[in-house]
Amino acid sequence: PGHVNHQLLTDVLRGELGFRGFVVSDWEDIKKLVSVWHAAPDEKEATRLAVLAGIDMSMVPSDYSFSNLLLQLVKENKVPMSRIDDAVRNILRVKFDLGLFENPMPNPTMGFATSESRQTALQAARESLTLLKNNNGLLPLAKDRKILITGPTANSLVSLNNGWTYVWQGNNESLYPKDRQTIVQAIQTKAGNNATYVPGVTFDKEIDIPAAVNAAREADVAVVCVGESSYTETPGNITDLSLSDPQLKLAQAIEATGKPVVLVLVEGRPRTINRIADGAQAILMAYNPSNEGGTAVADVLLGDYNPGGKLPFTYPRTPNSYITYDHKLFETEETGFGNAAFGPQFEFGSGLSYTTFKYSDLKLSSKDVPANGPVNVSVMVTNSGQRAGNETVILYLRDEVATLTPAGKRVKRFAKIYLEPGKSRTLSFTLRRDDLSFIGSDNKPTVEPGDFTVMVGGLSDKFTLH
Repeated sequence: PGHVNHQLLTDVLRGELGFRGFVVSDWEDIKKLVSVWHAAPDEKEATRLAVLAGIDMSMVPSDYSFSNLLLQLVKENKVPMSRIDDAVRNILRVKFDLGLFENPMPNPTMGFATSESRQTALQAARESLTLLKNNNGLLPLAKDRKILITGPTANSLVSLNNGWTYVWQGNNESLYPKDRQTIVQAIQTKAGNNATYVPGVTFDKEIDIPAAVNAAREADVAVVCVGESSYTETPGNITDLSLSDPQLKLAQAIEATGKPVVLVLVEGRPRTINRIADGAQAILMAYNPSNEGGTAVADVLLGDYNPGGKLPFTYPRTPNSYITYDHKLFETEETGFGNAAFGPQFEFGSGLSYTTFKYSDLKLSSKDVPANGPVNVSVMVTNSGQRAGNETVILYLRDEVATLTPAGKRVKRFAKIYLEPGKSRTLSFTLRRDDLSFIGSDNKPTVEPGDFTVMVGGLSDKFTLH
């Protein structure tokens, strides 16, 4: 367990990485070394193991067993005083750096929910929203279209925020500010009486799917908001990534009306949507976009903000097919033994815009690179559409041959740019020797000569490292 792992907490964290802060346990996890992990016979031995491994502080402030047991261990010479001195030094160093000796009781709410911080949260939410599908340019929606909004995440601030918001699990909506808008409220603010809300289902129960279907038939487009309620830590563990059955039934019923459907995914992890993705004309990944997220979603759906987010993970198609973006090349192949090839719902880095971007003129500073020489990469990006927008330019690198099977591609650089329609920009990236390395069989960074492929925006070129 991490709490007694000297190699990680001391050798790597402090020795290799030079960490100078202090290490604090998770909540009651020193006790859990006995009750859960069975790594120690009793709490006293668990305390000894944790402190000697590198734990400087127990998180639980109301339980003095850690302090009392540690005092006993020092008196019994089972924990050296030098280790106590190290822990105290680590803690005091951080307190000095934070100015807690000059101001030991700072106002914990100062600077929260100011107009500036709210604007920052709104902009962060807007920029993160990721448009994964937009068939026939369904989005953005005109504000005079009749819009049905349905689904369990449509009218919930809890889902927009998730765990550790106001309370541990983030599920006490009475504590949320009353002046923040849910997705429903934000759309209705912009579209007025053209937007109708029917809940349809909760996360685990059908409420009025027939009513939602009838409302969809009367609407021009349906916005189906699905995903998750709030969660964190062990209570949030699940055994299946599938969306709950009530949500799937609601989405399928709305899609069966033949009206255009926009799926809005409000979730902190990728819940599989393979049963409803094909029936939706547009899909917007909202993640957990904060109290300002309802406004951000409405801004994107109704065209007041041009989305530019990119998916920061691979979105699986089925619950048991999660493979990361940097998978080995052979994992993309059909094996002939019943194993399906890599085929996610959406790939890492996916993300559409209401404009289009064209990549051109990928150039390398050299095709033959000396062992310690850098490689300069340049590429031109043009906004070839009709709207201004943001584009995240991602540079991938593939080592073609290595003593350990290499990844198909790895992100090495990225840059976010803003372009007006018709404008172009040339970006430059520098790849250095450590960018070409991988962790070898000796658990250390290794660089081997050979061929490398650079990939940016559908373009590629190769160089040879000597």
